[in-house]
Amino acid sequence: MACVDVLIPAYNAAATLRSAVESIQAQTVRDIRIVIVNDGSTDDTPRIAAMLARDDPRVTLVNTPNQGIVEARNEALRNAASEFVACLDADDIALPHRLERELEYLAAHPECVAVGSHVEHVDEQGRALSDMTQPIDPAIADPAKAPALEPYIIQSTLLAKRAEIEAIGGYRHVPNSEDSDLFWRLSERGELVNLSERLGKYRVHAASVSSSIVNGRLMAVGSQLGAMSAMRRRAGRSDLVFSHQLHAALRKASTMDAMCALAGEQLDADERAHLRIAAAAKLMELARYRPYELDGGDCAFVRAALSHVSRLTPQNQKEVEWYVTVTAARLVRKGMLSEALGLTPLSAYPVTAARVLFSR
Repeated sequence: MACVDVLIPAYNAAATLRSAVESIQAQTVRDIRIVIVNDGSTDDTPRIAAMLARDDPRVTLVNTPNQGIVEARNEALRNAASEFVACLDADDIALPHRLERELEYLAAHPECVAVGSHVEHVDEQGRALSDMTQPIDPAIADPAKAPALEPYIIQSTLLAKRAEIEAIGGYRHVPNSEDSDLFWRLSERGELVNLSERLGKYRVHAASVSSSIVNGRLMAVGSQLGAMSAMRRRAGRSDLVFSHQLHAALRKASTMDAMCALAGEQLDADERAHLRIAAAAKLMELARYRPYELDGGDCAFVRAALSHVSRLTPQNQKEVEWYVTVTAARLVRKGMLSEALGLTPLSAYPVTAARVLFSR
């Protein structure tokens, strides 16, 4: 049996799958198995994956109908047998010492159930990107903040104990946030750690899951639902239910107001209020570094959600106010004046104007 099963879900990944797999084949740890799940691809992915499996007995190919990333990840887990599982998305790269460093850390820290690392951010052509943030220490995660401070590990750097992931039931259909939900639940079983060494190349491109405004709204709502689910478990309350149907319904709803109304059907009044202010803050956070911008409806949603800001700690209130003025200033600089006016409370005009004049 291999020491590590490396799980690679692939959907229409013909352009990058080979380089992803080759980066695992080049690891200093040789006792590995690579599980590729072809999630009903319609491009050349099935042929490339079949060639990789033919040429290397360590590669196992599983072909499935297209069901989405959650089912693809869970299918890969069902085909894993090693003590440890590592994840790599089909458009990312593992640097040669990645598995060695992560295995060494887990061996030296038995209290740790999962480990990730910092990464080199690259564009679609593999060129280095600057000014990109690295994941925080998962130990300082806080589900009650707006937006929630998640115990985040970049999925393509994750190495975990397989038994721990299986014990929590694998991935769930948390809208566009199945990974952060997994980390909330894993953090309840042991420590999560991000190594400061850069052990992978993470590709940032227009085809990524949160690079459209509808996907951004889904992530804004889904990520906060995952955090609220964690708060419920900590309080000994019944967990939220995340179904494939809910995900589909939220996508169809498309607007923040409609999404929060649907998601709120499982929540009490206090939770519904928190979801609105937390999701509003998360959407503004995402828009700072994604290739989309808030529209008029998003700005009206955020403005209305600010009525719930008093629920937050004083420090968190200041953080949300910072997001508002930074977002409004950016909208003004882009010529989206009506959106900026719809977003910004009158009391925030002076700070917003100063940001327009003196900030980039």
